[in-house]
Amino acid sequence: MKKADNLVEHSFSFPKKEKLKSKKLIEQLFKEGRHLSGYPLKLLYLKLDSPVDGRIKTGVAVPKKNFKSAVKRNRIKRLLRESYRLNKEVVFNNSEGNFAFLILYLGKEMPSFPTIEKSMKKTLQKFLKKTDNAKDD
Repeated sequence: MKKADNLVEHSFSFPKKEKLKSKKLIEQLFKEGRHLSGYPLKLLYLKLDSPVDGRIKTGVAVPKKNFKSAVKRNRIKRLLRESYRLNKEVVFNNSEGNFAFLILYLGKEMPSFPTIEKSMKKTLQKFLKKTDNAKDD
């Protein structure tokens, strides 16, 4: 995000350094991570102690159990990544620290983009509320 003449320019990119790819980190997310849901999405998150390249590492997943066709799973993953990319500024601007995210789609039918985006916004807002409460304790 760059500032020029008091105008804030948002970075709507999703660069490689923000993608969750470490198998070790993904396993750690499932073992130690916390979760919250905003149907049809579930967000697994873990606060990282050590600084990482990119403040927030994010991955998406769609269970093969719910969608046998790889084409459908890939379509949903593209929708999830796009929705996250457009709404990630909410998290980047309002949270402190390094996090690992895994966004799971738990629905049984093919979603539309507006459905995914609405659910993504709701889930990210829940995350911010939960992490703000954790800071106050």
